[in-house]
Amino acid sequence: MTETPKITQAMIDAYDEYTHLSLDRRKFMERLTLLAGSGAAAAAIAPMLAASHAQAALVPADDARLTGADITYPGAGGEMKGYLVAPKNPAGPLGSVIVIHENRGLNDHIRDVARRVALEGFVALAPDFLSLSGGTPSDEDQARQMFSTLDMGATVANGEATRTFLSKREGANGKVGAIGFCWGGGLVNRLAVASPDLNAGVAYYGAQPPAADVAKIKAPLMLHYAGLDERINAGIDAYRKALQAGGKTFEIFIYDGANHAFNNDTSAARYDKAAADLAWSRTVAFFRKYLG
Repeated sequence: MTETPKITQAMIDAYDEYTHLSLDRRKFMERLTLLAGSGAAAAAIAPMLAASHAQAALVPADDARLTGADITYPGAGGEMKGYLVAPKNPAGPLGSVIVIHENRGLNDHIRDVARRVALEGFVALAPDFLSLSGGTPSDEDQARQMFSTLDMGATVANGEATRTFLSKREGANGKVGAIGFCWGGGLVNRLAVASPDLNAGVAYYGAQPPAADVAKIKAPLMLHYAGLDERINAGIDAYRKALQAGGKTFEIFIYDGANHAFNNDTSAARYDKAAADLAWSRTVAFFRKYLG
């Protein structure tokens, strides 16, 4: 029987640097080889650190309780594409949630998360924020490079256009929240600054906005952080102080022992079911409170 390779925190940190900072793939594999002890071990560990496209969805795309479709809608600077999913035969108008992807773009995992949101009784729209750049490519390295070139102002404007679209959609109650993960968590924070009409924001391990901009936030926020995520967590204290100083409505939760991307169940090394389940239960209750 082949022994499962041991994954250390140093390996996870190296992967985080590769996917979010300056480390390119060649240097990442060199570092992973040193940490793992051999090239063969590194080759076995690398897929466990990454997200697996083969991982089964928690909510199948053909779930009979839902209706889902790929749609296009007006963005701020052109046509946006996204995945819209909602409960089948709702009893009345529903609150809506924008589901914002990581820096891998709109992939099967985020579509799955959108379906999970819909099963909780909301209309969910997962936009592809690479729509105006040709859409999310299948190559994740290419996708990450594309994100590094996006104009944040234009991206936030597309987020606000998404909120506007959902607020006016037939069958919606007009209230719109946003949930985002990693890059998407950072975008939720930026959207909260830019949109006085956002009704609720939930950011999972997302980069904080500039402290000087926090005074503009109107939406109540729920902020989830991973205890081991030193890169993102370095900004928590300043964000908390700015939110407190502005009298904002917010909750901050830090999940001890969890890594960045702990909610992503397609990543064997970083997924933390206990943290993910607790954060999800808190998120659903938060959206029900503010979106109806």
